[in-house]
Amino acid sequence: MSGRVRLTLAAWVATLLAASALLPLVKPATWIVQAGFLLAVQAGVGAAARRGPLARPLTVAAQALVTLVLLTVVFAREHALAGVLPGPDAIRFLADLLEQGGNDVSRYAIPAPLSDGIRLMLIGGVLVIGLLVDTLAVTFRSAAPAGLPLLALYSVAAGLSDGGSDWLWFLLAAAGYLMLLLAEGRDRLSQWGRVFGGAARGPGEPAGPTAPVRTGRRIGVLALGIALVVPLGLPAMNGGLLDPAGTGVGSGTGGGGTISAVNPLVSLRDSLNVDEDRQVMSVRTEMENVSDLYLRIVSLDDFDGTTWKPSKRSITTVPDGDFPTPTGLGPDVTRKEFGTTISTAEWYGQDWLPMPYPPSGVDIRGNWRYEPVGMTLVGDHGQNTRGLTYEVRGLDVRPTPEQLADAPAPPTALRREYTELPDSLPEVVSRTARQVTEGAQSPYDQAVKLQDYFAVTGGFEYDTEVDVGSGSRAIARFLRDKQGFCVHFSFAMASMARSLGIPARVAVGFAPGTPQADGTVSVGLRDAHAWPELYFEGAGWTRFEPTPTRGSIPSYTVPDTSDSVLPDPAQPSQEASSAPSAAPSESESCTIEQKKLDGGCASESAQAALPSGGDGPKWYALLGWALAGLAVLVLPLAPMLWRLRTRGVRLGAHGRSEADAAPHVLAVWDELTDTAWDFGISPDESLTPRKAAARIVRLGRLEEAAAASVHRVADAVEQVLYAPRPRPVAGLTEDARRVTAGLRSAVGRGARLRAVFAPRSTVRVTWAVSEWWSGVRGRALALRPTWRRPSRQQS
Repeated sequence: MSGRVRLTLAAWVATLLAASALLPLVKPATWIVQAGFLLAVQAGVGAAARRGPLARPLTVAAQALVTLVLLTVVFAREHALAGVLPGPDAIRFLADLLEQGGNDVSRYAIPAPLSDGIRLMLIGGVLVIGLLVDTLAVTFRSAAPAGLPLLALYSVAAGLSDGGSDWLWFLLAAAGYLMLLLAEGRDRLSQWGRVFGGAARGPGEPAGPTAPVRTGRRIGVLALGIALVVPLGLPAMNGGLLDPAGTGVGSGTGGGGTISAVNPLVSLRDSLNVDEDRQVMSVRTEMENVSDLYLRIVSLDDFDGTTWKPSKRSITTVPDGDFPTPTGLGPDVTRKEFGTTISTAEWYGQDWLPMPYPPSGVDIRGNWRYEPVGMTLVGDHGQNTRGLTYEVRGLDVRPTPEQLADAPAPPTALRREYTELPDSLPEVVSRTARQVTEGAQSPYDQAVKLQDYFAVTGGFEYDTEVDVGSGSRAIARFLRDKQGFCVHFSFAMASMARSLGIPARVAVGFAPGTPQADGTVSVGLRDAHAWPELYFEGAGWTRFEPTPTRGSIPSYTVPDTSDSVLPDPAQPSQEASSAPSAAPSESESCTIEQKKLDGGCASESAQAALPSGGDGPKWYALLGWALAGLAVLVLPLAPMLWRLRTRGVRLGAHGRSEADAAPHVLAVWDELTDTAWDFGISPDESLTPRKAAARIVRLGRLEEAAAASVHRVADAVEQVLYAPRPRPVAGLTEDARRVTAGLRSAVGRGARLRAVFAPRSTVRVTWAVSEWWSGVRGRALALRPTWRRPSRQQS
């Protein structure tokens, strides 16, 4: 194994060992496998570029470009050009994902869930550190400064982690750095060929350690000492991932502040224990029909083509007394206020407060802030729902089908905001929406037809185990396969409603729970749910239920219940006795046959209510895309890379004996004539070296110094061709570089760019390939046996 390869491998191992200190911060730790693979690709590109050889800045640029391509393929493939190249959309998506990761870091306690944003921060950070380490230690052959990025990576992890195994991660990081130092020392010593001993300490005393080994020891001890001391001096950090009791979203306790667009589905997935159907909250309500008691957490109104999430909204203090009238709710729509008391479990920690929608007032203790657009409450300064008991006054809004059908057009600004769809949404979504709602007389009729299509007539199956992904084509796959759970039904209906011009958003919370013998309603993990809300002027944001066997069909979507095939809206979605049950309900797929025989299926788990992460590319697909992207990037640069490689070989190191003089001089002359050809002076093989030099000076308009260099190289060529004993000539490489500079200064920018990126002399590659093929073909013909027909002799 060569020294460069050994040093590259040591840099890769050192970066991974330092990155292992981040493992306790998130769960699961599978991200480090992906990071190690991408880091290996990055290191391999650097090794190939150095073998080229490319100039050092070009090597670093190639690695940085490949790193960006890899991150694009892994995290933003749906937004990339041809699925590989990072265009403006991919860059914006990566920036948004990084912002989401920062928000997740500020919200979660250690260990945080491995959301896409946090995963991008981890893998991207490791790749950046790996690029710095590889650049310093391998490209610039200075391993000692490479310890600084490794120290930074370890210090971040040490400053955040509060576990008792920090010493293990420190030892791993230190071992990686020392391995890197030793690999560099071995490489340097192998270049010298022998070890130089230090000066003797005194008469009769042996010489001291070798200088490289002694320096490596000192650097290692110093780095280890700094790594031990620096984490102790880091300031205390509070909030989210930095502290389980960290700060929340607001600034202080007064008004103002914002709530960032963090996907609450991720929060639900990681806050709820899905191994058993535990009770999340106990509810006592004055609402007449508990089957309509949906507890809403937050609304998702920003659709980026991949998922729905809440927009970044301003938050303020919780209003004293009554909340403002909900947006769009007119005086003609019947409503009735009811009270609800909610008690949450001690283990259930949610940043958003579950409430009936629309709320008209809340009585709660703690640090809570109010988001007026969605009429939601969000915890501030680490406040969450653990072990709370609070009272909510809500409105039971009861519009009639006629009121919804006759609803006037919504305000222009509201319609523009809530009907926005990304360009990446497949066309089949809007086409299916138009087909399903054909013949509808109003937006309300369209909404009912969409609900019926998903819940009854479309042949959809409710299945908590189906994996249809979460990318921009997830809705298209769901419409094709017709299997999914509440997230897919609500996302699809909201997207299709927007395509029809109906303002829509997605609500996340809990479906109606199970009534208990004591008059309360038990809401469990398997009641986690998502449903669409559509806007109708006069009624405001109105709930719909497209998911089969879940929740309840709203009464205002059933114009004539006597003729409808829809289930009775008064019946809850779960078949359960009024007595409390200690056994968890089963999680199973729901088929059409089960619907007909049993009248329904068990509710889904909280995990099933969230987007699955199984739509990512396989490792071999990732490798294929990475290689394809690398080929797309490298092929246009192939002529330039070939010339750089050829120039490096011709002008590189050479022997100093008389036997080495002729090859070196002829290689320099070939490079000089090819460089002149790249700048438009084609070679003339019929001329002697002296006349060829004069021609290059004349056509290239070279100044005196460059002209003298051309003639010195030509004289050296004549000497090695005709002198009986050629002598080595010093300075020919500098002469060739001086001629190149002179030719470059005598032409315009276009000619200089062509000489770099499309050099004419690369045609020699074609000639070489043609000559090689002719030789192969000639040898094949020579080896072909000659069959002779035996002669017949006359008897």
